[in-house]
Amino acid sequence: MVASVQLYDTTLRDGTQGEGINFSLNDKLRLAKRLAAFGIHYIEGGWPGSNEKDIEFFEAAKKLSWGKTRIAAFGSTRKSGVAVNDDLQVRLLLQAETPTVTFFGKSWLLHVHEVLRTSPEENRKMISDTVAFLKTHGREVIYDAEHFFDGYIDNPSYALSTIVAAAEAGADRVVLCDTNGGRLPHEITRIVTEILSKLRCPVGIHTHNDCELGVSNAIAAVQAGATQVQGTINGYGERTGNCNLTSVIPLLELKLGHRVLPKGNLGDLTTISRLVDELANLQPNIRAPFVGASSFAHKGGMHVNAVKKVSSSFEHIDPSLIGNHQRILVGELSGRTNVVLKARELGIVLDEKSPETKAILQEIKRRENLGFEYEAADASLELLIRQHLAPHPPAFDLTEYHVSVRKNMTHGFDSCEATLKVKLNGEMVATVADGDGPVNALDGALRKALLTRHPQLKNMQLVDYKVRIINSTEGTAAKTRVWILSSDGHRHWATVGVSFNIIEASWIALADSVEYFFLHSKGKK
Repeated sequence: MVASVQLYDTTLRDGTQGEGINFSLNDKLRLAKRLAAFGIHYIEGGWPGSNEKDIEFFEAAKKLSWGKTRIAAFGSTRKSGVAVNDDLQVRLLLQAETPTVTFFGKSWLLHVHEVLRTSPEENRKMISDTVAFLKTHGREVIYDAEHFFDGYIDNPSYALSTIVAAAEAGADRVVLCDTNGGRLPHEITRIVTEILSKLRCPVGIHTHNDCELGVSNAIAAVQAGATQVQGTINGYGERTGNCNLTSVIPLLELKLGHRVLPKGNLGDLTTISRLVDELANLQPNIRAPFVGASSFAHKGGMHVNAVKKVSSSFEHIDPSLIGNHQRILVGELSGRTNVVLKARELGIVLDEKSPETKAILQEIKRRENLGFEYEAADASLELLIRQHLAPHPPAFDLTEYHVSVRKNMTHGFDSCEATLKVKLNGEMVATVADGDGPVNALDGALRKALLTRHPQLKNMQLVDYKVRIINSTEGTAAKTRVWILSSDGHRHWATVGVSFNIIEASWIALADSVEYFFLHSKGKK
């Protein structure tokens, strides 16, 4: 079934323009692959002319298979007074070798005169020349009409002439942008309707959230006939953010009847949302619509009594449809079904009514109370589940470790050293290792202890490490959650540790990572 409305994700580009948002190259690749598996039609990887990381992303993306998802490079029109063939930024868009190129141009005379400092006619030529050049090189071209709604309200005929220039030059789609996020839904509806009556080209919508109307304006555009929605996961973006795809997607599917994802994938929405927060090292918004932990939470009195009898009495959708769940804040949390479904994703069969499933759920609750978070740490969760089903001896038993950090201000050097004692099959092994930091030193000491008996461990690497303070109001006495991403060169897995001591939290996550590697490696040699 062909989607009647396409989803265009710009988390990796527009989303990273938000304050405090940053993704490593590994983060970007991991997230792009997850969004492709989710069913997003277009993933905007970045601006290849703006920074080295985006260039590296596109180099890596060329070597990967993306299924039905199209990777897009983002840029701008040629510069004023520069031939399109000579514009380095436009040529870098081609060098990214993506099937789709999205670029923006100016729709508002204010920007033409005061920002570009060029003529209205040259601005139109900048748009049409760039479209035509990209089309001659076989690219699908999406033209983002920046500040379109502001420009159209200021001077309708000129704003219209800019997108007509793009369409006549061969643009595959024109996207109307509410770049300042200041327009209201009735304005979006009116203008999109008028444009569709005058433009022979598919139209998309790109809204910002400055008036907290990013989602409302996108939905208004779709109802008026727009067939592509651009946005970001969790609404990340510049200033107050972009149109939030984690709200738009369920609205399109569950409220408006548009099938925008492959059948069955909508249930991954909450997991996707929390994965993005974890990769961005941000605390999830518990009150986010649809995906927030509080979205289907009920506290006491009439509401709890009602939802226990009929959940729809105080819930506008079944939360399981988008991978969330109902929570009763006073009393037991429901959730055995979630454990069973998550275990199934991990290749483990659980009986929802078995005592093991009940014990697993209770242990997850206990650990979440301590600060553990398993949404983006499947490896730690799998170890927890398997230990309840068929306990097995660990690959190693920790006896003790000691980490020292030395800083010499006179000679200007830092050093970290870890000493470690572990038992391997009952035999005590002691090692010492230096490292760039305490966690790196611990990792080195553990590898020294294990490699002589398990040489396959050389294939495993730690590729990312994130720290989050859980209860920051406690100051230096606050708990720390550590998240580690590991790889064996073929796949990635994530683990989590929590403690008042950052070294201990790191050790818990590190130990889980190694245990998971042994669990899935071909025998312990």
